[in-house]
Amino acid sequence: MSQSLARALSILIDLGEREQSLDDLAERLGVHKTTVLRLLRTLESERFVFRDDAHRYHLGSRLFALSSLALEQREVRNIASPHLAELNQRTGQTVHLAVYEAGEVIYVDKYDSRHPVRMYSRIGLRAPLNCAAVSKVLLADMPPAKRRGVVDGIDFVRFTDQTITDAPTLLAELDRVADQGYAVDQAEHESFINCVGAPVRDASGRVAAAVSVSVPTVVLSYEQVLELLPDLLSTAAAISRDCGYGGTAPPRSTSAR
Repeated sequence: MSQSLARALSILIDLGEREQSLDDLAERLGVHKTTVLRLLRTLESERFVFRDDAHRYHLGSRLFALSSLALEQREVRNIASPHLAELNQRTGQTVHLAVYEAGEVIYVDKYDSRHPVRMYSRIGLRAPLNCAAVSKVLLADMPPAKRRGVVDGIDFVRFTDQTITDAPTLLAELDRVADQGYAVDQAEHESFINCVGAPVRDASGRVAAAVSVSVPTVVLSYEQVLELLPDLLSTAAAISRDCGYGGTAPPRSTSAR
């Protein structure tokens, strides 16, 4: 990757976190302001960034258009959308769809809870690999060698007292998820949120995405969240059928090779 392209991408990533001044960006990149200004002018001319009246830079409208197109091109998201909306309507809780991409689990769709207390998440945000229910579902379907490689590369951040913080425990948890066909996040990422996740399979039987329901503890207890599993599993099964899944997942012995 060329140095200019790498710097331009770094600028966009930084602006995705918050608006910034020219000085801020130059300091973050560790280069002279004239270098950053040249890149910003190019990005601004193509509407990837814009500058406000206070001379602070923001992400521009071209990026929003591209993000919409990227989401539209995700077939599983389009297929899942009406089913997710129905699950959200039926349960009244936050519903997510996530995929594994380039070593990360990314939320690609979300339907918000009707309750005032909600989970912090958004489309495009990364889910933690060591504790999110959707991450467990997606990692559990991987062949063991790949799964182990991913787990070995995890930075085991402790988010709550319940967070899994070592590879052996997570690998054992992923075995359970693969066997039972769903995953739980019992206050592992956020101390006031419980979550259940289930796999969406494609025509080959592999897990293409994960769907989840997340509920604040002030709304439902963990045991009550588990009572939502039948609704979640039926939704995941309906999406899987629409993705061409015929009902037989690849045997785990095949995955192990």
